[in-house]
Amino acid sequence: MRSYWFWVLMPGTAWTLGILQLSMDISEMTLHIFGSALFFGLYFLMPLLKSMPVFAFLNLMGMSALAILVFWPDSEAALNLYPLLIFAIIAGKAVYRLSVKAAIGIGAVLIAGALLHSLTGDSGISPLFILLYSLIVCAALVFFRKSCIFEDELRERNEALLSEYRKMKRRLLTDEQAARQEERTQIARDIHDSVGHKLTALLMQLEVFRMRADGETAEGLGDLKALAKESLEETRNAVKTLKQDEAGGVTAIIGLIRKLEAESFLRIQFAVKHGALSAPLGNEQMVIVYRAVQEALTNVMRHSQAREADIIFEAPGASIFRFTVSNKTFGTVPFREGFGLSSMRERVEQAGGEFKAGPENGLFVVKGTLPLTLKESDLE
Repeated sequence: MRSYWFWVLMPGTAWTLGILQLSMDISEMTLHIFGSALFFGLYFLMPLLKSMPVFAFLNLMGMSALAILVFWPDSEAALNLYPLLIFAIIAGKAVYRLSVKAAIGIGAVLIAGALLHSLTGDSGISPLFILLYSLIVCAALVFFRKSCIFEDELRERNEALLSEYRKMKRRLLTDEQAARQEERTQIARDIHDSVGHKLTALLMQLEVFRMRADGETAEGLGDLKALAKESLEETRNAVKTLKQDEAGGVTAIIGLIRKLEAESFLRIQFAVKHGALSAPLGNEQMVIVYRAVQEALTNVMRHSQAREADIIFEAPGASIFRFTVSNKTFGTVPFREGFGLSSMRERVEQAGGEFKAGPENGLFVVKGTLPLTLKESDLE
């Protein structure tokens, strides 16, 4: 936005001062005002032609011709240096928008127009001054173009590095989870092969001794057998738990959404703030958050031209968990809450939270808040 106002105010100010310094009759002033209006019409048309280099070149060529014609001075006119500033601005636009050859063509037309004014003796500016001024402007614009190219290359490298960093981070997380799960599986296998088998053998021996014993001894052995059998069941349950994936909380939700991102070809930007990763979400709350985010992303795929969305998880104060899904909207489309969002609202409110969906400042935002149950250790 700042660059926009700079490119608007600078040529507008220079053009206004240049016109005011011209001394001419009212009849001639009308043509100059018409040429000025046409010039600024082409000037504001320029951003729409940035993807069409041929039309952009023709547009700048028309602007150059209008600038030369409008500022053609009278023989008795006072010295007016503002046209040179206008020419420099047009040349800067050409360097910024066009290729090197096209920009050189625009610059040659501008220099030729300025020299034509000087050689006819009307402008009051010597040709040598115009040539020196042109060399200085050319040097500045060459430096400007190199800076733009360097900045673009730097931005592309940064985006490539950021993308590679994210891929590496996901790969490390996946490898870490795989290694952790493999270790848990190995521990479960060791427990099953050692403790489980020994408890089974203990149960068999206790049963043999119980069958041989009489009275209180048999009853005591039966109690020991029941205790050993209970220990065996608990060991088997522990083994089953170790074999399962332990991912939970926000980490599990992010993993599920990443799968959805890959399947739907959406670009999703995550932001996890204020301790959201360690938020003690229950199973029901995890399902609610995932389904709400899934519904929001489904709406993006169905109703939005944008193929990207921003997701924010946060847990301010460790007492609530808040999720926000936003995406850009194009135009003013009337919003009516459908069945999917209504169902999400009902589920969030049943869990004691709040839900809101609708357009906000050029974005479509889906946000919800769920209460967190604090652990006793957190309250001490």
